[in-house]
Amino acid sequence: MSFNDFAFNDHIVGAIQRCGFTTPTPIQQQALGAVLARRDMLGLAQTGTGKTAAFALPTIQHLMESKAASASGRPRALIIAPTRELAEQINEFVRTVIAGTPLRSLSVYGGVGKPGQVERIRRGVDLIVACPGRLLDLLNDRVVDLGGIETLILDEADHMFDKGFLPDIRRILRQVPKKRQTLVFSATMPDEIRHLAEDILTDPLTVQINPTRSVDAITHRVISVEQSRKTDLLLHLLESESMTSTLVFARTKHKAKGVAQKLAQAGFRATSLQGNLSQNRRQQALDGFKDGTFTVLVATDIAARGIDVAGISHVVNYDMPDTAEAYIHRTGRTGRASCTGEALNFATSEDRRMLMTIERSLSCRMDRREVTLAPATRQEPATRQEPAAPRTGQRRQGPAAGKPAATKPAAATRREGRPARAGVFGLGSRKGR
Repeated sequence: MSFNDFAFNDHIVGAIQRCGFTTPTPIQQQALGAVLARRDMLGLAQTGTGKTAAFALPTIQHLMESKAASASGRPRALIIAPTRELAEQINEFVRTVIAGTPLRSLSVYGGVGKPGQVERIRRGVDLIVACPGRLLDLLNDRVVDLGGIETLILDEADHMFDKGFLPDIRRILRQVPKKRQTLVFSATMPDEIRHLAEDILTDPLTVQINPTRSVDAITHRVISVEQSRKTDLLLHLLESESMTSTLVFARTKHKAKGVAQKLAQAGFRATSLQGNLSQNRRQQALDGFKDGTFTVLVATDIAARGIDVAGISHVVNYDMPDTAEAYIHRTGRTGRASCTGEALNFATSEDRRMLMTIERSLSCRMDRREVTLAPATRQEPATRQEPAAPRTGQRRQGPAAGKPAATKPAAATRREGRPARAGVFGLGSRKGR
């Protein structure tokens, strides 16, 4: 099947070509035709399988076929996403597709000033991508009128229908017309959440693409390690293996920031993405990871729902997630677009039960790699703290700092004057595997 099998207009066909799409993914093959036919849909597919294009391309074509946005600012399509990063990512794709048309889109979320968003809405927009909190603020201020919504899309619905989001979603639903097209897309959908989603759908088509299994292009490995040695293990792997673009998940904001700082102090181009950062700093960190300014991004789960970066080679679970669904969201950041990826899981003895749960979800046993740790006898506080011995081409920086100077990429040169770590954990390089 090809994109030519769908009744897209010339502009959408050109946008598909500009985006580099060649063959529809499984979720796109099943969803595009039905969405074009204005059917309601419950789409279940793994992260990284092309859900955004599956709902955005037909929706944009519908907008092109109907009247333009009114001067009163009544949008005709609404996409709701759980995080600012995901909302911005979706809107970026929408802007790419609508370029060269009169259509206008806007992303709406908190953490940034409201006046700019208000002004854009008052000038008129056709499509809004919003997080629930800021959208409700604008509704309460009577800035936005959802009475003209023709298509409502809920993305990452398992997160959206979490009890923390459900009241907001229900308030928003009361503001949109009952006669509309409703699409619900998600990577995972527990049964109890499925029932809630179906309450807002009319005669929906259900499309299910292995919703509980991580993509086959990802290799899953478990490395046993003591909690106190996780940072040492991460440093060793970054030095000894070909980890060209690495996303690291930590459980807390404080830990994400601290791990990123330690990596940066060790000479790696690392930054963090976590809730304590302003929206501008978060966007700088994400943009820097996308363009290669940073090769390591240490994030909390806030990033799992909003990062779409081409070529992530490794996802490292510095801290194991709390659910199998969260594991799928995390590891779905790698192994995209016909590429392969690797998920490395730093597991303590307390993580055994969760590992078993994840393996049941994956329907396979993850590869175990035994780790023999050398005694932590080396103490180098002065070396790590003194700024008097800068590394050539490196700049000490904290999370989300500006672009660093040219770096010295070779692992051997990162540690000049220090004892080598190679062999400490008994882990060979990737070569020869």
